[in-house]
Amino acid sequence: MSRPTHPTHTPMRTPLGRVRGLGAARNGTQHFFMQRVTGFANLLLTVAFIIIVIRLAGASYAETREVIGQPLVAIILLLTLVSVSTHMRLGMQVVIEDYVHAEGWKVFWIICNTFFTTVIALAGAFAVLKISLGG
Repeated sequence: MSRPTHPTHTPMRTPLGRVRGLGAARNGTQHFFMQRVTGFANLLLTVAFIIIVIRLAGASYAETREVIGQPLVAIILLLTLVSVSTHMRLGMQVVIEDYVHAEGWKVFWIICNTFFTTVIALAGAFAVLKISLGG
């Protein structure tokens, strides 16, 4: 017996996909888990990031470039960018899914969210790599 649907609601999954368990239940659990993992990673990485910022407070431009050029510092900054942008994307996706009810707009805003967070992460990574590799 199929569930009645709203006239404007068109399911994104095929009946076969629903039977195989590839629907929201499986994806939702992974989404929930990834939010928790990135949240915990953000906690650790933010502490390291704050230590780096405090270390660089009052430093000259040359000193700042030298510190960011250290491999460990560059890796911490890159991991922070990836973790924070992933966490931001996941969190905004939940907000979009909860509050945007029209499927077309929901898909549009989720795509915009993905592009925005990807651009932010790539721009930050480019800056860190350029500085750390002496560009």
